[in-house]
Amino acid sequence: MTETVTKAQTGTLYGIGVGPGDPSLLTLKAAGLLGRIAIIAYPAPEQGDSLARSIAAPHLGAVAEEIPLRMRFDPAQRADAAYDAGAAAIALHLQAGRDVAVLCEGDPFFYGSFIYLFARLAPRFAVEVVPGVSSLTAAAAVAGHPLTTRDDALVVIPAPRPEADIERLLAGAEAAAIIKLGRHLPKVRRVLERLGLAGQAICIERAGQPGQRVCRMDAVDDQGTPYFAIILVHKRGQAWS
Repeated sequence: MTETVTKAQTGTLYGIGVGPGDPSLLTLKAAGLLGRIAIIAYPAPEQGDSLARSIAAPHLGAVAEEIPLRMRFDPAQRADAAYDAGAAAIALHLQAGRDVAVLCEGDPFFYGSFIYLFARLAPRFAVEVVPGVSSLTAAAAVAGHPLTTRDDALVVIPAPRPEADIERLLAGAEAAAIIKLGRHLPKVRRVLERLGLAGQAICIERAGQPGQRVCRMDAVDDQGTPYFAIILVHKRGQAWS
């Protein structure tokens, strides 16, 4: 008769938010777990180093095995094969009773890569999510631009969405964060200009990472904006006004 393995008998999967780039922004809980968990997994480009791992590096203990999830970082393409392979490798450790820490840039449940591993593994294994500083809050902090206040609603708009969607969402918002800019900046700029909001929008590039930059829209290069860039805008100009 096959013995049934329960969640209580397996290792725990930890989804750990490592923040936007500055290793000192990790939470105490995240740093403590990374100091003791010997199996780590993380998203990585097809070639080269992982940003998530580089952020977590100062806090890692004695790592016995690393599971890089190699994929193309292209929002237009799904990375199911990488997540399937990563989930299978992680599951072997969890079944053997070993904890696994998955490193996730920003916060695991805010557009995080960990979500796709969670979907594959949570039905079978114990999971704990450790929140991290999100790119939104990091961008607001470095720009000195409060996201919102009072009873204002905040909308988060991914820039890869169609231009008409961005305009509709932004037109009805009191405060907005437009994320994942990159090559989508020209259409976002057009929308901001049509709505009369370009003058009060701030662009933050690589918040918390080397090369961090904060500038007004008229100083942003349509061709050189990184994927890790965010536009913050409030219809009153300042959230406290």
